Amino acid sequence: MKKHFILASSSPRRQALLQQVHIPFTVRKPDVDESQVIESDPEEKVEQLARLKGLATTLSNESEVILSADTVVAYKNKIFGKPKSEQDALQMLSLLSGSVHDVYTGVMLRSAHKEEIFVEKTKVEFWPLSNAEINSYIATDEPYDKAGAYGIQSAGAMFVKQIIGDYFTVVGLPISRVCRELKYFSIQPDVSEF
Repeated sequence: MKKHFILASSSPRRQALLQQVHIPFTVRKPDVDESQVIESDPEEKVEQLARLKGLATTLSNESEVILSADTVVAYKNKIFGKPKSEQDALQMLSLLSGSVHDVYTGVMLRSAHKEEIFVEKTKVEFWPLSNAEINSYIATDEPYDKAGAYGIQSAGAMFVKQIIGDYFTVVGLPISRVCRELKYFSIQPDVSEF
């Protein structure tokens, strides 16, 4: 039976990563209240959020496989979500300046017969940032839809001194691990597209 892959996310970054490795998918955005997950441990939180989104996304038939994911930034084990204001973004970036933080992405894969959940973690070190650098960045639209108030795949890359771990975990989907796990769900990249 041919499998149909469903991405339970409207994230343009996750969509771009799946397109990059030529895995065809359909977007089916889950309707969830993320505030019900009150876990303070970052690894537990992304796992619970990925599970919440995955279970909230309906499997229409036996051929479907759903992927849901969530990403958080944690500094000294304190979770940084998406900033709610300019002041919030300023505070986050000021704390991340010149220090190392962790980025966690939790992923759930689910079919009618199988469920898999995993969390990947990457360490990110920022250069020391000047007030002018932070202020000019938070004046753009970029920080406000991203955990930790920066996007490593766009202008936020200028803050990153080094990473230890998978770059794509920081973008929002550890695509290499996802591809490996999807084999067990009979889904593989369309190599004819390479």
